[in-house]
Amino acid sequence: MKRGTTLFLKIAVILIGIPVLALCIFLVPKFGNFAGELYPDIAYMKSLVLIDMYAAAIPFYFALYQAFKLLSYIDKNKAFSELSVKALKKIKYCAIIISTLYVVGMPLFYLVAEIDDAPGIILIGLVIIFASMVIAVFAAVLQRLLQVAIDIKSENDLMV
Repeated sequence: MKRGTTLFLKIAVILIGIPVLALCIFLVPKFGNFAGELYPDIAYMKSLVLIDMYAAAIPFYFALYQAFKLLSYIDKNKAFSELSVKALKKIKYCAIIISTLYVVGMPLFYLVAEIDDAPGIILIGLVIIFASMVIAVFAAVLQRLLQVAIDIKSENDLMV
């Protein structure tokens, strides 16, 4: 494949990371302060919200890096390699970690939504959990298909 055939997807990966970085810088601290103000008697509420959301950002960016590496493998004609399978496996695990972190943090979403009377906050948390699980399942399916394709390719290489 020519280099640059995946340029659009690489740009999309970068453009996905920029708004999340902006959210981490500007919105997450405000959300943590808001949660802390709603529950002044629970002193660690702000810290819990910040830890949960920033902890989810780490595997998110690691998964974006793995997606970028996967696109680089495709550019170098190494799409059907163990490197691609490993990248998909890491993306799958990152999505599972993100989903798990938000499941663990759901009580925080519930507490904030209960006091503020804003059920949309719970819906946002559920959408993040659902989207992460969809990505994990999709990556697992792609990983399995790619592994089968690699196995078939290596069998064919041995037969010729």
